[in-house]
Amino acid sequence: MKRKPCFLPCFGLIVLLGGFCISEIATAQTAPTKPLTIDALFQPGGLAGRGPETTDWSPDGTRLSFVQRDEKGEKGELWYVDAATGEKKVLVSAEKLASLDPDVTKVKNEREKERLTRYHVAAYLWAPDSKHLMFDSQGQLWLYDLGNQTAVQFTSAPDPSGDPKFSPDGNHVAYVRKHNLYVRPANGKDEKQLTKDTGDNLLNGDIDWVYAEELGVRSNYFWSPDNKEIVFLHMDETNVPTYPITDWIPTHPTVDPEKYPKVGDANPVVKLGVVDADKGKPRWISLTSDADTYIPRFGWVKDGVIWAEVLNRTEDKLDLYFVDAKSGKSRIVLTEETPGAWIDFEHVEVKFLKSSPQFLWPSWRDGNMHVYLYSFDKQNPMAADAKLERQLEKGDYEMLGIDGVDEAAGTVFFEANKDDPRQTHIFSVKLDGSDFKALTTQEGQHFANFSDDGKHYTHMYFGPQTSPTLTLCAVGGTCNPVWKANDEIAEYGLRAPKFLEFKADDGTTLYGRLLLPPDGVASGKIPLIINIYGGPAAQTVRKGLPDAFDEILARKGFAIFSVDNRGTPGRDKKFQTAIRHEFGAVELKDQLTALDQLLAEYPQLDKDRIGIWGWSNGGSMTLYSMTHSERFRAGVAVAPVTNQANYDTIYTERYMGLLKDDKAGYEQSDVTRSADKLHGALLLVHGTSDDNVHFQNSIQMINALINAGKQFRLMIYPNKTHSIAGKDARVHLFTMIEDHFERELKAQ
Repeated sequence: MKRKPCFLPCFGLIVLLGGFCISEIATAQTAPTKPLTIDALFQPGGLAGRGPETTDWSPDGTRLSFVQRDEKGEKGELWYVDAATGEKKVLVSAEKLASLDPDVTKVKNEREKERLTRYHVAAYLWAPDSKHLMFDSQGQLWLYDLGNQTAVQFTSAPDPSGDPKFSPDGNHVAYVRKHNLYVRPANGKDEKQLTKDTGDNLLNGDIDWVYAEELGVRSNYFWSPDNKEIVFLHMDETNVPTYPITDWIPTHPTVDPEKYPKVGDANPVVKLGVVDADKGKPRWISLTSDADTYIPRFGWVKDGVIWAEVLNRTEDKLDLYFVDAKSGKSRIVLTEETPGAWIDFEHVEVKFLKSSPQFLWPSWRDGNMHVYLYSFDKQNPMAADAKLERQLEKGDYEMLGIDGVDEAAGTVFFEANKDDPRQTHIFSVKLDGSDFKALTTQEGQHFANFSDDGKHYTHMYFGPQTSPTLTLCAVGGTCNPVWKANDEIAEYGLRAPKFLEFKADDGTTLYGRLLLPPDGVASGKIPLIINIYGGPAAQTVRKGLPDAFDEILARKGFAIFSVDNRGTPGRDKKFQTAIRHEFGAVELKDQLTALDQLLAEYPQLDKDRIGIWGWSNGGSMTLYSMTHSERFRAGVAVAPVTNQANYDTIYTERYMGLLKDDKAGYEQSDVTRSADKLHGALLLVHGTSDDNVHFQNSIQMINALINAGKQFRLMIYPNKTHSIAGKDARVHLFTMIEDHFERELKAQ
């Protein structure tokens, strides 16, 4: 799917089972038929079973394609569903797909595997004629003819090629190799190199780590509508520092230097280029005199006119430029400013309409994220500022992303959490602001991926009472089944948590959930485990899929609690920006306030046996809580940021501001400075190849704890990245977490 239900930016991580996010426990309708174990959680496909992969629409909107593999991933076929009839057929056989699209889980390099999965690198691409496919088979491109079902190798260079794109007419294919742009006729004749930089510091149309991770960039070049030119981003990483990622397994360890700008460091210097697909030789565009800015999005308004967004380093001002592609002359046509906050880049995705000189612009300007319609002069887009036509929808809820537009019908489709920030639903509204309606109503999480014409969409749904289903729907019409997960709720006897509400000290509502042990399991006071994330990249309290690990712990006699403090997403601007310029203090205050209210309401919980654990930002919050409070008897911190100055520029400075402007705020959030105040039994966990939250964070914490004379437990996962992926590692880790709490919280 184009937008993954569990795609999270930055170091936000929720455990993945079967390709979906674990959240809440749903109510079992029948007695369980299968034993629930940690080993079962991490079997291939998880509890839900292996769902469709790399789902995509054919350009003509008539077919939905997807890869379906067996549970072990050893055999897969490319299927399609007919949008009109719902009929399912094999598009590419298992035998042919085995070489064209190998199972990514078989990739041995953990960082490469994470790049392919975390950033959703497409294994195949539809040609504009909807009759051909381009496969990226581990760096070599293959053109597949659906008519005669034959594949022809399109590239054969020793270096890998990636991010292929057909020209709009389908006659040429562009791609990136060794940080340069290439183009080749679709018939496979002479290849042409369009940019000719050398070395690893200059990127043309390619993407660096920080833009991919923190700005959600998936491609950095685009064909012009007339097929003649390509606009691309040039990135100069010469002054970006490197971080050494070491493989300790060989007798002689190897080091992979990763370009990674930490807080206060030099960022990649970026500029736009336009290159003629036939002649080569780029023309450079200068948008602003400030070199310390980001260009997170750009594209074509129409032939000869480019649009580009420029974001300042403090990420509270976003300028939309229109640019004359030939002269390079540019004009700011719209400026969005968020004083005292930040640009919510997870949702600010400008969408230009094809049939009219208009674009959709999401904004936080009224205190909630909503969609605004702007227009411009069709004949001369640069003649004047963009004109605000209207706000399309409004209310006390967050618009979570534009899914599609049916321009013929004048309808915009989007996701939002109207009426309950713990749910996601699909809505539509007319471009004139009328006819606002919900396309989904059943409690839970709904996600859509629309065809280009906005006539059909895929509908992924899961909820407290329902395991995942994927259907193909006609707007206003029928839906046909594509895939249904195993009924893990019934098969494993998973139970719904109690959904609770609390009040922060300023009166703000905080949402929580509590899972108590099954009847008869616990005797006496019940030890409590808090599962925390607490940061701006993820909610933990959502009405979604069963959290099977919570259920495992509950059956061991623990109660599991989670609350979304101020600073977590899904709420209005005021709620999300409460943590600006400080990480830890507001979050912990809300957690402890909610905890006190919980203990008052549930006297069977043991206030003297409380544990806490979290991953990534949740790991950071675990350490902050255990060094700034004496309420916690035990904790597990997985892959934590221990000093915010260790993390990357784009994410950290967005929320914390610039280091030079708020040194005290950074020091307050540095948990290594509070190592001497550690209270409770700590288990610290990290992967040595974590290229996101570097292993360095835990090394610094280890050093601080030793210097403070504090005992703790440590688990290191060799060559594992931020997700510590793979069945063996996951089973080992989650067993260790369970054992830690059994040992530390069960003893009286």
